[in-house]
This record gives sequence, C-alpha cells and structure tokens, in this order.
Amino acid sequence: MTKEAYCQKQATPLHTREGQGGGSLINEHFLNLSSNYLFADIAKKVKAFKAVHPEADIISLGIGDVTQPLCPAVIEALHKATDEMATKSSFRGYGPEQGYDFLREAIVRHDFLSRGIDIDTDEIFVSDGAKSDTGNFQEILAKDCIIAVTDPVYPVYVDSNIMSGRKIVYLPCTVENSLAPEFPKEHVDVIYLCYPNNPTGTTLTKEQLKPWVDYALQNNALILYDAAYEAYIQHADVPHSIYEIEGARKVAVEFHSYSKTAGFTGIRCGYTVVPKEVKSEEASMKDLSLNKLWNRRQCTKFNGASYLSQRAAEAIYTPDGREQVKATIGYYMQNAYMMKETLSGIGFQIYGGDDAPYQWVRTPDGLSSWQFFEQMLTEAHVVCTPGVGFGPSGEGYVRLTAFGQRERTEEALNRIKSIF
Repeated sequence: MTKEAYCQKQATPLHTREGQGGGSLINEHFLNLSSNYLFADIAKKVKAFKAVHPEADIISLGIGDVTQPLCPAVIEALHKATDEMATKSSFRGYGPEQGYDFLREAIVRHDFLSRGIDIDTDEIFVSDGAKSDTGNFQEILAKDCIIAVTDPVYPVYVDSNIMSGRKIVYLPCTVENSLAPEFPKEHVDVIYLCYPNNPTGTTLTKEQLKPWVDYALQNNALILYDAAYEAYIQHADVPHSIYEIEGARKVAVEFHSYSKTAGFTGIRCGYTVVPKEVKSEEASMKDLSLNKLWNRRQCTKFNGASYLSQRAAEAIYTPDGREQVKATIGYYMQNAYMMKETLSGIGFQIYGGDDAPYQWVRTPDGLSSWQFFEQMLTEAHVVCTPGVGFGPSGEGYVRLTAFGQRERTEEALNRIKSIF
C-alpha cells in the first residue's frame, strides 16, 4: 500500500469504512444531557433582558464566582514564580502529573496532619480544580456502576455520569428531611456527597456523616466527597474532611478546591485525595487500588497544574497567607450573614449560609424557580440561580451567593426589600 493510500484510509470516517457496518461516531449518551448548561441559560436570559433594557444596572447574586482580589501572599508568590520562569537556571517545563512535592507536602501538613488526619503525600493529586476531578474521576469506574446523588445537586456529578450512560439515583433533600439525604432504597455503587453543600449551603455534622461512612463500608459503596467549601466552616461539629470519620480511608475519595478558598477561579488549582486503602471489591480485581488507577489516568490525560498556580497555592499555607485568606473568607461570610438576616426579616424562608457562602431561598407565593428568577431580574434587576436547575427537589427555591462586593450586595438586598 502506498503512503498516500494509507493516509486516505486512516482519514476515512469510521461509519463509512468498509466492513464497519456503518456505526455511529457519536457517543449517544450525550444526547441524554440537557440541551443547555444551567449557567449558560441564566447568562442568555440576562443578556436578552439587558438588550431590551440597556440602562438596567444588573447585580448578580447567582453564579458563584468570587469578587475579592488575590491576597498579597499569593500575588507575591506569583511574581516570584514568574521571575523564575524568565531565567534559564530556574525555568520549569512539564511538572509532575501528581503535583509538585512542595505543594503536596504543604497540603498534608496543614490540611490534614494539623487536624489529626493521616494522609501520605502520594495520596494527594494536585489538579486544575475540583470541577475537573469530580467530573473525571468516574472514568476509572465501571460503566454499569449505579450512581447516587443528593437532590438538589451540583450538575457536574450528574452530567459526567450521564455522558457514560450510567444510572442515576436521586436522594431528595427537602425541608421535610432537613435538607439531609436519606440512604438509598436500592443498591448503589457510588455516592456523591458535597458538604458544605452546593447549592443549599447546608452541612452535615460529624454525627450525621458517620452513618454514611458506615453505610459505604457495609454495602461496598464508594463515596466521592466534595469538600470544596470546607474553608467556610464556622462550627466545630462540622467536619472539614470526611477522613475525620473512622473508616473513611477505606471508602472515600475527597476533592478540594482553591477556587473559593483563595479566589483561584481564574488561577485554577485544587487537589484530590485518593487513599491507598480504597480498593476494588470485585473478585477478579480484588485489592486493586483506586490510587494506582487514578495515578495512571492522570499520567495519560493530565500534564499537571501550572508551576505558577501551584506556587500560588503553596503561599496560602504561609502564616501571612493563612491570615489573609481567612480575612477574605470572613468578608464573604459577613455578606452571607447580612443576606440571611435581611431576607429572613422580610419573610423569606432561608436555609444554609451558616457554614457556607450559599443561601437556599424558598420562592414566595408558590412561584416556580424560573418565575421568581424572572421577577427578580425584571423588577429588582438582581440575578439569582433557579433551584430547579440543580435537580427536581430544587423546584420552588433559588440559590443566592455571598461572593459579591459588599456595597453591591447591600444594594441588591435593598432592591429586594423594596419589592417584598
């Protein structure tokens, strides 16, 4: 075969190749996804309103992006790392797929050992953020795994598993059960838990979380625990890590993010903890460690978070960095307290917001989530997030975030007060 003929054969689309039976190129499971991503829908509606009302001053209490600048310790670290990249002797190219040791060691020392939790550096995998890893981790799991998610839920958990064709079991979190999930009524293989919770802003205490670890141990289930908002915890009985619960190292993978902790939404850095004790229970693959599988996946598909972002993350563990990050988190939590006090004072039913930057607000007068969104946008020029976008149990609620500028948040609350 000539080189030209070989190249032509390789370029032929799969579904038209001879002998291939005309199979589709498309992963049909993508067709089961909602046609639009929740936040894209919100942006589209806001853009349309702005086009008709260009004079409107829109304030967003919807999408959970941060507004405060990076703290001085992080900026200093970024400048220093940038300078290092400008000279031959200190230039860095590809870094370790698992993350640089300087950051992994800082994570182990400050996030775990300081709380009496035993974690090894080779159980830490630095990433470009928790969203990526919570969505990608399912790649190393069997296609027929049954997935349980709390409802309402962060959409990434659902969408990433729908893309692989897995069955999803919803665990409703309603006012009737204090927004805490109940155990599945059928067998599940994987359970996504996020605490402090996005979107409801609620938490589980150590006493409430322990039964979930016990359930996973007894039912050979894997817990994927999203701790992206643990830095906002204010109460001692709320765990910062699932590994504070005895037995969790055998059944839980944990995800952390610097996005909301240190304002890294534009810098992109986080990490995932995969204890070596988390192993397959399948007879044919007995004792196969998920740590080993995840490491293999990362080595194939990920070139590591940037050197600059990892030096920036390291800086938040310095004495100055810890104090500065704490001050920024305090700023957002003051917004949360102000929002809760104001909205409760005018009759709204508010949940969450005590250990998290999110408020879960019941819509008034029986309005649907999107109806209330429209009312807030058109009458108050304030953007919220419709709760139904997070799952069926989110209908009749909206999510508000405390990540805004203080003066803009106060202005938004004044506008809402003027309507209600």
